[in-house]
Amino acid sequence: MLKVDITVIGGGPAGAIFAKEASKDSSVAMIYENSKKTCGGLLSEDAQKYFAERNIAIPKELLVSPQTFAVDTIDLSQDLFCRYQRSYINIDRKIFDEWLRDNVPNNVVKTEGHATKIERADGGFVVHYKENNEEKTVFSKYIVGADGANSLVRRTFFPNKKIRSYVSIQQSFDLVENAPYYACIFDKESTECCAWMIKKNNELLFGGAFEKKNCRESFEKMKKKLSALGICLGKEKETEACMVLRPESPAQICLGKDNVFLIGEAAGFISPSSFEGISKAMYSAEALAIAMRKKNIIKSYRKSTFKLRFSILLKSVKCPFMYMPLLRKAVMKTGFTSLKLK
Repeated sequence: MLKVDITVIGGGPAGAIFAKEASKDSSVAMIYENSKKTCGGLLSEDAQKYFAERNIAIPKELLVSPQTFAVDTIDLSQDLFCRYQRSYINIDRKIFDEWLRDNVPNNVVKTEGHATKIERADGGFVVHYKENNEEKTVFSKYIVGADGANSLVRRTFFPNKKIRSYVSIQQSFDLVENAPYYACIFDKESTECCAWMIKKNNELLFGGAFEKKNCRESFEKMKKKLSALGICLGKEKETEACMVLRPESPAQICLGKDNVFLIGEAAGFISPSSFEGISKAMYSAEALAIAMRKKNIIKSYRKSTFKLRFSILLKSVKCPFMYMPLLRKAVMKTGFTSLKLK
C-alpha cells in the first residue's frame, strides 16, 4: 500500500494547484479522472488575475478561436437582447486541466483512476481506487476533496452539508453562421438558471444548468426556442452531463474538519450567478496548501478564504437581478452598462 502525507481526490484546477503547492512541504498523492468538464471553458478576469499575480503566462496551445470581448444576453421568454462588454479568455478546458497537471512536480504520485471509497483508519485514512480496472489503496494522514460537485469526499464525511444542485448538459455542434460568439441565454420555461453558447475553433458549444427533474426535456425545449430564432443547431456531435452546485449563501460552504478538507466546487466555491468556478478553485486550493503548514489548519484556511466566501455573498445578492424575470427585464430595458450596437 502506498503511504503519503496527503491524498487529494481530483485533478482539475483545484486538485492540481493544491498538489503543486502542498508538495513543497509534504508527500502527496493525487487521484484524478481525465474526463471532459461540462462547462463553457472561459477564463474569467478573476482567473486571469490569479495567473497575473504569480507571473504565469498562458501557453498559446490552450487558446481557441475566436477570442471575444462581449457576451450577448438573450431572454427568450421576454424577447429581450443586450450585449455587454466582458474580458474572458477562450480556452480548451481539457488541455487547460492537463497543462495544470503537467506543472505538478514529479515528487507527487499522480494516478489517473477512479476513487471508490474512503475509510478512516488508525492515524489516517485509506483511499480505495481503481487504476486500469485494478483495485488499489493509498494511506494518508490527510484527505483533500477536489472532486467537484458530486464529491465523494463531501458525501462520505459531510453528508448533511447540502448545497443546491443542478444538472449541467452540454452538446457540441458544427459551426452555425448566425450563432453568437458567446451568449448567456435565459428562458423561464426551461430553467430557473441559464444556458450558454460559445464558439470554439470549428465547433459550437451549447449547454446549460437545469433542474434535475426532466432536465433533458428542458434542454431540448430551449434548443427548439433557439431554432425559432433562426439558430438551428443541427445534429449534436457529443453530449456531456454532470452535476453543478449553486450555493445560496456562504453558510453552505464546507471547508472540512478532522483532517478532511474540501477545496474548489467540492467545498461550494462556485459563483451562484455565473457558475464560474475556476478562479475560486485555484485560490481555495492555494489557501489550503498554505494553511496546512499552520498549527490550526481549519482556522487558517477559513481566514484566508474570507474574500472568496464574501464574493459568493455578493454574487448571491446579484442573482435576483439576473434570474428573476421582472428584475432582469427592468435591467435589460434600461440598457444599463450594455453596448450600443453599430
